[in-house]
Amino acid sequence: MPTSSLTLPIRRLTLADLPAALDLSADRSWSREEHKWRLLLSAGTGYGIDAPPNDPEGGLIGAFVLTSCPGYGCVGMVLVARRHERRGLGGRLMRHAIAEAGERVLFLYATDNGRPLYERLGFRAVGAVTTLRGAFVPDGPDGRAEPGVRVRPAGAADLPGILALDLPVAGMDRTHLLTRLPAFADALAVAHDADGRLTGYGAAWPNPGTAVIGPLIAENPATARALITFLGARATAPLRFDVDDRHPDLARWLRDRGLSGELRSTLMVRGAAALPGDISRRFAPYSVALG
Repeated sequence: MPTSSLTLPIRRLTLADLPAALDLSADRSWSREEHKWRLLLSAGTGYGIDAPPNDPEGGLIGAFVLTSCPGYGCVGMVLVARRHERRGLGGRLMRHAIAEAGERVLFLYATDNGRPLYERLGFRAVGAVTTLRGAFVPDGPDGRAEPGVRVRPAGAADLPGILALDLPVAGMDRTHLLTRLPAFADALAVAHDADGRLTGYGAAWPNPGTAVIGPLIAENPATARALITFLGARATAPLRFDVDDRHPDLARWLRDRGLSGELRSTLMVRGAAALPGDISRRFAPYSVALG
């Protein structure tokens, strides 16, 4: 690869770049996640490097998406084409992300391959998730119900309550992301107590071959299980759930109900000791590309 490719400009991506972004994902053996990419390029800002003129394959040779909330930014979909890897493009993309973020705290979910790069750039590990997939069996081996938890489909009138519940748990204002959930998700549900008080919400959205559950916020594990059961029973594809290491009981419960997997991603933060919010009520990210 000619060294001039390291000086190719990094430009902003638009929805017109979606086919090239999907091709770049496929080049790295990632799924062609069109639905997710559309959200990322709409709610966040994509950046990419075009192939040099002498590259016969053309297209994008590198990309990432920066999704911002006040004070924070999440870096996702960091990709470098195989034919251009190990040439410094990944570091260049990440330094651009850091520059674009300015004073904001940055975070991301890292694969094992990407983690050494992020550590060199000042990110530190603060947690991890394990991706579980499988056909969900609602009643499981013990068949226990969740007494006192009521779950129903969410409506437009629930959005203010969802936003109010999410803010202290996520620790950041995610309004611009959560207001997209009704259009993005196949199913959006809320949990409430006998007095009608909102106690949790969750969504399931389509990805190639799976229904991804996330985000999922709940005041306690029983409410989280009830939301998962409600969404899982209505899913038309196997579930995917990115379960945090800090919720081992939930991981066991999901495995008992048909999900499995060992793929891990490390949550890393730059510019703060940890992410804000309340992990005891944060059960699933929106996605590992969005936090």
